[in-house]
Amino acid sequence: MFRHHLSGPMLTVRFQAADLAQVRFAISPLIETLLSIRVLDDPAGHALHLPWIAQARARTQGISLDTLRALQPEKLYGPDFVSPPPTRPLAEFEDELADMVATPGDQIRQEIEDAYRGRDLPAVLEPFIADPSSAAVDLADTLRAYWGETLAAHWPRIRSVLEGDVLYRARQIADGGAQRLFADVDPSVAWSDGVLRIDKPFEESVELGGRGLLFVPSVFVWPRVLAITDERWQRTLIYPARGVGLLWEPAAVSGPEAAAALLGRVRAAVLASLDQPRSTTDVARVVEVSPSGASQHLSVMRNAGLVSAQRAGRVVLYFRTPVGDSLLGAATSARPS
Repeated sequence: MFRHHLSGPMLTVRFQAADLAQVRFAISPLIETLLSIRVLDDPAGHALHLPWIAQARARTQGISLDTLRALQPEKLYGPDFVSPPPTRPLAEFEDELADMVATPGDQIRQEIEDAYRGRDLPAVLEPFIADPSSAAVDLADTLRAYWGETLAAHWPRIRSVLEGDVLYRARQIADGGAQRLFADVDPSVAWSDGVLRIDKPFEESVELGGRGLLFVPSVFVWPRVLAITDERWQRTLIYPARGVGLLWEPAAVSGPEAAAALLGRVRAAVLASLDQPRSTTDVARVVEVSPSGASQHLSVMRNAGLVSAQRAGRVVLYFRTPVGDSLLGAATSARPS
């Protein structure tokens, strides 16, 4: 599945002109679900997720995760069928489960055998050799139960962070093309002369062949960048999303005093909350107002040129304009005479 300046071994991804035109972004709840299990097992290495980890551990006592752990062995190749690259910009969890279950049985068996070649196959994975299609259906049931207990209620908040990252990357491409995009994905990623190089504990070279590269932001993948390189799937890079540090932050945002005097306290707080692109629902949560109230304030400030909006899939994301940044910055630095 996922394979875990630049020196030493690396993954090399070679682009043609057609590949640059096929670069796209997608959000995958299924990939987030798989990666969250690694976080659940390593709370010391993922302290920023501790609020979620404590709750998720309590809610998964009755769910066996042994099969899911065996399907993503640490620092080793794992089968890709368990989290196929999303085919839509904003995938739905049930649609991704259907894509997983639809993987041909022979391919599932082959990926399992490839992952454990030269090693003993865990007993929990033997059903994928004997009857891969039925095992995939059972796996979908386990994933569905885990998702419902640990991530479904938090998905709007997680999705908002991921959508904000995608919008940010889209603006990077518009401003500076591939060079601007790749330079800021992660310190382990470097771009030059049509070649993307990624620090890895192995050597591998991939030719995209005109199919492009899919970028999938994740709140759970840090501190790694992971890749799907099997030619049977869309080549994919899973990278840490921006804004993860505030993912579980419950505190409401307040605006600077000078901005509050000009706009009113709530609108100043709304403007201050747009330190990253946010949906109306996310603004309402951060500022602690109703969604309808957040929508009204955003509409007023959009008409005044303080915020702008861009659609990401089915969600509209708002962000401060340069005028809004200037107003907030000036208000922050203002001092009474």
